[in-house]
Amino acid sequence: MRDRVQPQSLLRIACASMPTLRRLCVYAGSNVGTRPEYAAAAAALAERMAGRGIGLVYGGGKVGLMGVLADTILDAGGEVVGVMPQALVNREIAHTGLSKLEVVGSMHERKALMAELADGFVAVPGGIGTLEELIEMLTWSQLGIHAKPCGMLDVADFYSGLSGLLDHMVREGFLRAENRARLISTAQPGTLLKLLEAWEPASVTNWLDLVRS
Repeated sequence: MRDRVQPQSLLRIACASMPTLRRLCVYAGSNVGTRPEYAAAAAALAERMAGRGIGLVYGGGKVGLMGVLADTILDAGGEVVGVMPQALVNREIAHTGLSKLEVVGSMHERKALMAELADGFVAVPGGIGTLEELIEMLTWSQLGIHAKPCGMLDVADFYSGLSGLLDHMVREGFLRAENRARLISTAQPGTLLKLLEAWEPASVTNWLDLVRS
């Protein structure tokens, strides 16, 4: 088992932008959903990642869109690193064919280690766990904890409601426009990867500095 991730490690999560994406953390559902477009889009994203030499960091599961992502990259000869708490490994839902499986003690450690291992973050369709992970990384970006790109693959308008809510937050004065712009959204996997690779941090990089001003 990997050593416990300490809280101070959050401050070491790559506070400088990377010139390229070596590994991408992808948050995905443990189900495949009701539309075939979801699995097709996840597979297309994984194929393009493998084609560009981008490794996958994900939750380590073998089911749902998580499994689609992992299996597609593995079949293409790419690197897949899973991160999973021991309790879930004990329930036999871990993927056993990964390049590496990091076993941690808690969900908090899982999210911190996934963030540390990756150069960017993407959400494909999923449930509340996927949403929570994406929003946490977006929040960390706003707080200046990391300077890595965040995006979502909005296949079949899956995330259109979330985009609308974020725009509403801007209009109502609860979210700054420059922080709203930190989240990249597109329905095209290839376009998403290009935008993530070209992303540069917003000029306002630390929310705490804004609070003090």
